[in-house]
Amino acid sequence: MTEREKMLTGALYQAGDPELAEARRRAEALCGEFNEAAAEERGAVLERLLGAVGENVMVMPRFACDYGFNIRLGSRVFINYNCVFLDCAPIEIGDDVLIGPAVQLYTAGHPLEAEARRTGLEWARPIRIGRDVWIGGGAIVLPGVTIGEGSVVGAGSVVTRDVAAGVVVAGNPARVVKRLP
Repeated sequence: MTEREKMLTGALYQAGDPELAEARRRAEALCGEFNEAAAEERGAVLERLLGAVGENVMVMPRFACDYGFNIRLGSRVFINYNCVFLDCAPIEIGDDVLIGPAVQLYTAGHPLEAEARRTGLEWARPIRIGRDVWIGGGAIVLPGVTIGEGSVVGAGSVVTRDVAAGVVVAGNPARVVKRLP
């Protein structure tokens, strides 16, 4: 199994693998191109960078990601300024999602033991965001989290576990503070 295959299946993998390093360089170059492009040119760059882009998507600059090919955006998605998506595993974002400024989606993690971390091993778990979700500015979503349809994540929250559909979560770690009608 290649390191890329290990990464995509959730196994421990070597992030320094040459194939993965080249894929990150490609994404870095395309992110740079996107961030410098005029507004009317950004969509074409996103099409080359991301795995899928729905209709009427708007992503504001400065946007950064690890690979790009693991990110799938539904239709009518809005991603505000200065977002970071570490897409070592798939990041799937449904239709009609609003993502505030400086939101960070992290699929990657590292072993807890220092000796294992020194070897360069990583692991990754997918993030799934359902349709009609709003993620407030500065929120952080950790590996393996699913955010249910119609939910709201409060600004500055750290989402460490799955969020049910139709709720508002806030805090660190994020907890349900309200059920939506």
